[in-house]
Amino acid sequence: MFQVAAIQMTPVLGDPQANLKRGIQYLRQVSHEADLIVFPELWTTGYYLSKLAFQKLAETKDGPTINALREEALRSNSVIISSFAEKDNEGQLYISATIIDQNGKLLGIVRKSLLWGRENEIFKRGEIKYPIIETKHAKIGVLICYEMEFPEPSRLLALEGAELIVCPSVWSVAASRRWDIQLPARALDNTIFIMGVNTVGNNSCGKSKLVGPMGDILAEASDSREEVLLRAVDIKSLYWARDENRYLEDYRTKLTPGGKTIPTPVIQNTIKSE
Repeated sequence: MFQVAAIQMTPVLGDPQANLKRGIQYLRQVSHEADLIVFPELWTTGYYLSKLAFQKLAETKDGPTINALREEALRSNSVIISSFAEKDNEGQLYISATIIDQNGKLLGIVRKSLLWGRENEIFKRGEIKYPIIETKHAKIGVLICYEMEFPEPSRLLALEGAELIVCPSVWSVAASRRWDIQLPARALDNTIFIMGVNTVGNNSCGKSKLVGPMGDILAEASDSREEVLLRAVDIKSLYWARDENRYLEDYRTKLTPGGKTIPTPVIQNTIKSE
């Protein structure tokens, strides 16, 4: 059993310092309880910016935001997942998420591979690969916003052994119904926990939520205000769900789109010790 926290914010457009300051304030409110703390997509810069603005504000993996969060992870003994506008050594821009462990170590960076609309005019697509991040609490996959709208990425993560998929997002009010349908659907289809962490305001629908492996909403934030959603996750219930719904065990790899060869499903039928 471990505690997860979703920090639902309204970012100030183009002001990383103000957003980082407020984000850390929220983080510290729950750092004594939360084992895993997750921020929304592009929360330090805001989403609705020009390419020129992102070029000025984007950071490398050694930038001030990640360094500050590494310090917070070490101070709070929490795993932190944070999305940011990344600039690589060649100046290419990506929508990325960084995973920092409780010791302040950078475990990895995931780059968004499926871009929505105008994102294609600003950012480069990341490679289509969905790594499993092993933490002390769970095996975690990260899908960024639009990637959750496709069934295949979450299925691939589940087949690789993910127990929790985290989805930092900027999900619009107009697409609110899809948010309410697709997150529970992905959770149920793959008998997996899903944590969607959304912004609120500035045309975002909020409603950050934790969904259980049977598709049930375990906790949900407001659609109109900033807040920190805190909830316990019991990984044992995932394996009970997989005993009930054996989707992954019965899955035929030939069904994988494009005929791509994927590993034999990593299914554990025994309860893991804590």
